[in-house]
Amino acid sequence: MILIQNYGIAILCCFITMICWGSWANTQKLAAKSWRYELFYFDFVIGLLLTAIVAAFTVGSIGETGRHFIQDLGQADGTSIMYALVGGIVWNLGTFLLVAAMAVAGMAVGFPVGGGLAWVLGIVVNYLLVVLDKGTFNGNPVMLFVGVAAIVAAIIFCTSAYRRQEKAKGALKSTKTGLLLALCAGITIAFFYGLVVKSLDHQFVAGGSGTLTPFTGVFLFAIGAVISTPIFNLYAMKHPVQGIPVVFSDYFKGSLGTHLTGVLGGIIWMIGMELSFMAAGAANPAISYALSNAAPVVAMIWGVLIWKEFRDAPKGTNARLAIMFGLFILGLVLITLSSN
Repeated sequence: MILIQNYGIAILCCFITMICWGSWANTQKLAAKSWRYELFYFDFVIGLLLTAIVAAFTVGSIGETGRHFIQDLGQADGTSIMYALVGGIVWNLGTFLLVAAMAVAGMAVGFPVGGGLAWVLGIVVNYLLVVLDKGTFNGNPVMLFVGVAAIVAAIIFCTSAYRRQEKAKGALKSTKTGLLLALCAGITIAFFYGLVVKSLDHQFVAGGSGTLTPFTGVFLFAIGAVISTPIFNLYAMKHPVQGIPVVFSDYFKGSLGTHLTGVLGGIIWMIGMELSFMAAGAANPAISYALSNAAPVVAMIWGVLIWKEFRDAPKGTNARLAIMFGLFILGLVLITLSSN
């Protein structure tokens, strides 16, 4: 298999992951013009699985590092498989809630609140994994957590801007629903990365205690996401947070372009996931997760500047958004510099 050994290239891969994880939601925005998010999500997980399979049989099965995919899958133990599958299930629940939050509150709110909270909690979880594994953090923990504090402040300003806009529209009920979904998404997503790391072989990723290579772990993660989607999605279709219930037969009424848009979203997200774990050994999981999950910065740019989700906001909202952008970027810079 092929893994990133150079720190500089690893950081570059983390930034590409950040762009992927901050941009895939554009496909949901495009599909939402004629397609409910519940139906979009089936295509999204198909894209995830297809990309994981391609990666496993290409970069996961060539090169001289470690074991090739089929060989690795054959020697995998039950505990490692369980961690990877559960990581996929946990991530899937959190991401489904995040997509629901974006459907209600928009990309410029669902991502900064849900993704930002996941970012903060995930940094803490992965920091603890590294410390428990190595006994120390190879970097500047003060700078790392000052960066985390900046992200928390950015989330608060984002929430304030959103509530200000929705109050002006008289839609505070949807505000509460959107923010609640985003918060639940953030809390859930925060734990998936650490679970997948626990499934991986220590020689490939610091903090790992399992027997899998990154490509096998990500493949099983994708399987966990796929098998749990019908459970989460069919329930949401019967009890929607927005609009009327949806029936599964509606899925087959979508055009080829609509289905491919959802698949593309899954491909974009999974490319980021593969790159993140390819780089995790060189960057260490805490830094890899921290940089990769700076996706809210990218999503805000899309939501605010491209989709113009705050174009009707009352006077004074733009100042809050500017402060939010600044704090997110400050947090990103500090986190990047916190690694030695």
